[in-house]
Amino acid sequence: MKKFPKEIEDFANAFVALQAKRHIADYDPFAQLFKSEVKQDIADAKEAIANFSNTAAKDRRAFAAFVLFKNRERQDRNS
Repeated sequence: MKKFPKEIEDFANAFVALQAKRHIADYDPFAQLFKSEVKQDIADAKEAIANFSNTAAKDRRAFAAFVLFKNRERQDRNS
């Protein structure tokens, strides 16, 4: 059973992948970035955002609540 539409799942996966790349860019002084890859990453991010924006508002709200409460639950356990 799927929890969210494919566009929202794709958005979440893109977010995680691009965030990992950003951490490498920010913190690895030996990281090599290539303009062509960065341009593709920007295009991928724009597409993921556009697809996410085109999903039903109820699904976007449900996803936001899921992320918010999932993080809160983890914080409560770590306190």
